[in-house]
Amino acid sequence: MNDNADPGATALSSPTERDGEYLQSLHDKEVDELRTMISQLLVQLEHLQQPQGGAHTLHGHVARLREANEHLVLATFSAQDKQADAEAWVQRQTNFLSMLAHELRNPLQPIAYANSLLAKLAGDHPEVPRLQAIVERQMRHMTRLIDDLLDASRISSGKIGLDKSTLPLAEIVALAVEGSQPRLDARHQRLAVTLPPAPGHVYGDRMRLVQAISNLLHNASKFSPEHQVIELSVQPAGAMAQISVRDHGMGIAAELQPFIFDLFTQGLQSLDRAQGGLGIGLTLVRSLVELHGGTVRVYSAGIGMGSTFTVLLPLTSAVAAPPPAPLPPLPSPRRLRILLVEDNRDAAETLALLLELGGHAVTQCHDGARAVALALESHYDVVICDIGLPGLDGFTVVERIRAGAPAKPPFFIAASGYNQPQDRARASRSGFDHYLVKPVPVEMLLALIELHVR
Repeated sequence: MNDNADPGATALSSPTERDGEYLQSLHDKEVDELRTMISQLLVQLEHLQQPQGGAHTLHGHVARLREANEHLVLATFSAQDKQADAEAWVQRQTNFLSMLAHELRNPLQPIAYANSLLAKLAGDHPEVPRLQAIVERQMRHMTRLIDDLLDASRISSGKIGLDKSTLPLAEIVALAVEGSQPRLDARHQRLAVTLPPAPGHVYGDRMRLVQAISNLLHNASKFSPEHQVIELSVQPAGAMAQISVRDHGMGIAAELQPFIFDLFTQGLQSLDRAQGGLGIGLTLVRSLVELHGGTVRVYSAGIGMGSTFTVLLPLTSAVAAPPPAPLPPLPSPRRLRILLVEDNRDAAETLALLLELGGHAVTQCHDGARAVALALESHYDVVICDIGLPGLDGFTVVERIRAGAPAKPPFFIAASGYNQPQDRARASRSGFDHYLVKPVPVEMLLALIELHVR
């Protein structure tokens, strides 16, 4: 019952895994065979070097030994070439998925802004909130699919990083429940949560652990009928914490259960694919849990009998944290001069209108060179800049403005469809103060502007 699957689909490992396993097995087999042959020839050569050995036979074995060595060298170079080809293929795949995510996120941004504007500008028509909620749900679903696709690529290529710390397990569960509640509410489902008095602590990455549990809840909701109860329970299991998500939905056939966590494996689907999905969600759960030293398993009595997914995570002792420093008071709202650099004119128009409704003066610009000229001609408090721009990209725009600004530089915010670690790192080096990924929540953007600009 992977949240993204097709019943008849064959469980496949990722192309990277298949290529790597094939090359490794091929190389190991060839090298082992050649080494065995060389060892045998060396023994025979040593024996033939004794007085009873004939010169003719000796020369024949020497020739065979040289031929075997040549084969070994050729096999080594062939394996290296195949490995280089596989690595190049992985890099092309990563680049393609990054560009695909960027192109999919860009149209989501004006949709998000327009939906926020509807809330501010719409009248009292009773259908408006319902329509807004539909747009919001579908936008979140699209964003989730894009993020899952990229995460699967990062994990398969070993490029995912973890920011680990000691975390209360109750907090992880609460955040996962909070993030999943809109999905449950939309399907009129109830979540029953059972926690022990002291759930304990785990050592891990907060965002990734929340993502793993949220994916299980999303999966359970998707494959359960409306008005059903989904159960989330946590209990100690020795030195481990056992987290279980149980549903009473479609269930999983016995022959599919061993492969349910494999990439692109999908569970029971109707012909109209009402559940949808890419076959990635449960693969991410397994990978993220294993990166934290844990395991995940599934049990279902069969089709129509529901499913239970169980995660085991190692518990750790709590570390007393120093009391948090008091937050500084928020500055009083004031009218700011904002330069908005965005080549998607729909996104620029809707965001400019939202910022103007917040009391700010906004100048729109749709290419990098013009943005630099405007920023150097007059002072702006904030520059909100896309990365993929015609002419100069966003990185270069910020570098040139910072280099040429005579007074205090503006506060730079990137709003980009790119979300690779190298993109964030380059943005920081270029001089961006914050890096936001599209679709950017309007409330977050406005709060960020008000909080950081003095």
